[in-house]
Parts: sequence; C-alpha cells; structure tokens
Amino acid sequence: MTKNLNLNWLRSFEAAARLLSFTRASHELGLTQTAISQHIKALEQKLGQKLFIRRPKSLLLTDIGKAYLTSVRDALDTIELSTSGLFGPDLKSTLTVRASMAFIVWLSPRLGSFLEQHPGVGIKLVTSIWDSSTGDQPIDIDIILAPQKHAKPNLEKLSDESIVPICGVETTKTIETPGDLLRYSPIHILGFDDHLARYFSTFDLLPDPSATRLMADTSVAATELVAADLGYAIVIERFAKRAIAAGHAIRIAGTPVALGQSHYLSRRDAHGKSQPAVDAFASWLRGCLTK
Repeated sequence: MTKNLNLNWLRSFEAAARLLSFTRASHELGLTQTAISQHIKALEQKLGQKLFIRRPKSLLLTDIGKAYLTSVRDALDTIELSTSGLFGPDLKSTLTVRASMAFIVWLSPRLGSFLEQHPGVGIKLVTSIWDSSTGDQPIDIDIILAPQKHAKPNLEKLSDESIVPICGVETTKTIETPGDLLRYSPIHILGFDDHLARYFSTFDLLPDPSATRLMADTSVAATELVAADLGYAIVIERFAKRAIAAGHAIRIAGTPVALGQSHYLSRRDAHGKSQPAVDAFASWLRGCLTK
C-alpha cells in the first residue's frame, strides 16, 4: 500500500499541513490550488486514510494526519540535508575557482565582500599545484601564474608580481644586505625554482644550491618553515604581506624584485554563452588586485 509514494504528494501534504491552507501551499510551491488538492486526494487514496478535515473556511489535520506530518517533515528534511551536503547548496550559480594554495589564502579574507554583493552565487575553491588535474570536475575560473612573455592570448592579466625574501623575526634582525641572506639555509619551493636565482641575480649574487636542506611544495608550507626559523624563502610579495598580516612570525628581509611573471585569469569555454557569475567574479577580483 505504501510503495511508490509520489514525492510531490508528500511535499504538497507537508506545506498544506504546515500552513493549513491549500491556497497558501500552492503559492509556496508554485502550483495551482487544484494541483495541491489533487496531490492530497491521491495521497489519501494511496494511504487509505483521511489526512485533513475540510471545512468551508478552514482546514484541519486529522489525528492520523498530525502523526504523519512529523514523519513526512523529518523525511523531507533528511532528503534536503543529504542533497545539500552531497551536491552543494541550492544556489543560482556555483563557481569552481582553481588557484594555488597561497593565492587562496590571500583571497580568503576578501571573499566575504563578493558573497555579500552576490547572494545567489556560491564559490567552490580548488587548490592546484602547478597544472594538477581535477579529473572530470569542471573549472569555471583558473587563476595561474605565468611568465609575461609566454602568456597565451586567452589569458586575462590580473596583476604583475614581485618577489621578496622572508625570514623569521629574529633572523631578520641580522639581515642588512641581500648578501647577508646567504649565511642562512634557503627553503626551496618546488615549482618555483627560478625565484631564488632571479632574486639574487638582481644583486649580482650567486646562492649555493647545496645549502638547501628543506623543500616544500607550496609557498604556504614554506612560510610555516620560515616562521619556525628554519631558514629563509623567496616568495611573492603579496603573499608575504598577507602572512604577516595574519600574524605569522616572519618579516620581509629585503627589497622587492620584479618577478617577470603575472597572475592570469582563464575562463572555461562556454561556447560563446554569457556567464554573468563568472563576469561578476572576474570584475570583483580585478578590483581586489588593484587596491
């Protein structure tokens, strides 16, 4: 008897029972009053029980209807929670944004303003280490760091970047010139092999590659090692400033040097279709990077 209950019947029953009105239930669910009435009638016939006492100007639940309402409401809530948890919230649009961990850390305290301005848009942040794949997951916006002279036409430049050396608070006190850094162990950041050489070549200095004893695969991890006073690292200036503002025990220990690379924005090909949420995020991000 209870097999194959139509979910729409249950939703109509829950709304009508909660509001005690077929009319108000129809407005809430976006259906006609006739449709709500038909759903309730079909549900009652399937269950073999009356769920409502219908009067000319009022609607009341029967005792069995009151008891059934609790179970139906719990079941619908469970479905909604499970759906939201597994597939994300019910938003008009959810953007998947891929960027380096360091960029996401820099972006995080700023995201609140975008969410406030665009309440119907959700953001899913995906970290990337270089060009790591995310399988079948579609990426709406890729934020990548690339050499300025090798940038592809489909990339939109967001910001030019500079690099700086960072040291632990105590170590920074001993650094007066770039050459002073060479007394300490460099922390190598995988994938950013040129940062160290580029920084020191500006001052006609040559670091000793054999001095490296620690390596990390992200600037975020390298910053933690620096904060533990285990050496120095060369990182993008905006990321260093964000880490300092967040209270990390590091200091910038030298003047910035142009990296020769920029952050670029790449959009997923939408075959010419308008992407208002992507356009809004790109515009907002450009504003963040120019402040």
